[in-house]
Amino acid sequence: MQLLIDIHQTETMRTILLFISVSLAVSAVYSLDNGLARTPPMGWNPWVRFRCTVDCVNDPENCIREELFMEMADIVASEGYKDAGYEFINMDDCWMSKQRDAQGILQPDPQRFPSGIKALADYVHSKGLKFGLYQDMGTETCDGYPGIWGHIETDAKTYAEWGVDYVKMDGCHNLGPTLFGEGFVNMTRALNETKRPIVFSCEWGFDMRAHNPNYTDIALHCNSMRQYNDVQDSWDQVINILNWYTWEQQVMSQVNGPGNFIDMDFIVVGDFALSFEQAQSQFALWSIMSSALLMSSDLRKMDPKMKEILLNREVIAINQDKLGKMGLMIYSKSPYEVWAKELDNDCFAAVIFSKATDMPHNFTVTMTMLGYPKLPYAVRDVINHKDLGTFVKDKPLSLKVNPSGVRMFKAVPSKKKGFKVY
Repeated sequence: MQLLIDIHQTETMRTILLFISVSLAVSAVYSLDNGLARTPPMGWNPWVRFRCTVDCVNDPENCIREELFMEMADIVASEGYKDAGYEFINMDDCWMSKQRDAQGILQPDPQRFPSGIKALADYVHSKGLKFGLYQDMGTETCDGYPGIWGHIETDAKTYAEWGVDYVKMDGCHNLGPTLFGEGFVNMTRALNETKRPIVFSCEWGFDMRAHNPNYTDIALHCNSMRQYNDVQDSWDQVINILNWYTWEQQVMSQVNGPGNFIDMDFIVVGDFALSFEQAQSQFALWSIMSSALLMSSDLRKMDPKMKEILLNREVIAINQDKLGKMGLMIYSKSPYEVWAKELDNDCFAAVIFSKATDMPHNFTVTMTMLGYPKLPYAVRDVINHKDLGTFVKDKPLSLKVNPSGVRMFKAVPSKKKGFKVY
């Protein structure tokens, strides 16, 4: 499919250089290959909304403590999130004590996690969910808690003993590109040796962008891959992340798929900054690009309209399609951008995104423009849950797109009757 992006005229040369880099992959003797993350991981993480709030006396509601994770597990299990596919309750930085114990074992903060991590993991498991935690491939975490360096085997065994299902590995305070990469390879081996199924989420590529990271190698060792800057509760930063992954889509699409998906960072739907249209756009765009879908918001105070976005099963189904293809931008001409994603069973999905700021505008597509000219397709609007009709080749499909908004649809060959309605 030809890429029609005016702003990317130098992409070919950059892609060649990056493919040279990824062709130098090391032996996959210690590749993860754990059978996990066959579709993009889905769950909840506190970081964007709660950061490193540790003053439980003055701010108990927002404090990083065991009660917060138990409350979120309760909500995910009881308010439709689990049924929609969200399964991980993950901790981020600031859960630890500042020191390991005398045997070098990580310890949770005793005031904020008095029951211990195993008890918290057991509670999350009792809700039919999975439990994840955070570490750092360096001497310290980003906020100054103990890093994993020098303790890889010990920590991997500890995670397994605690019943951890997901490990996010950050990259602050690392010891340089060579040791940093070796650390992730060694962590892969250590996780394999525990015999416990643990999803491994890596910020290997993100912290090594200045050193031409080998994305093929990273994909061999990681189930989920962060490659770019942290998201913030900011529309500008959402767009910044989207633009980077679009710029790198030819490389990312080669390493993205079942067992190792890109992670464009957290879904900030329901926080403070994004409008309703912007929230719909982030969720649709992260979904079509097959990113991990990890909410980072206060589920206790979720606006019903924002909750509806997060629980849209038709959009989630496109993210979770078993082929695991990354959606690609195929058109860009201000103010519109269009993505298309190949789906299982000869179907495809598309997103039309408007960067306009003034008013709604109509945009017209055809099946030929989207790269699917051979068959007639029954088209369904998956955001508004509405069938739009049957389209073939150059029959126009005209849709009104709100400023900062999206239209998203799924196309099914018309011979395959019916959509799955949620």
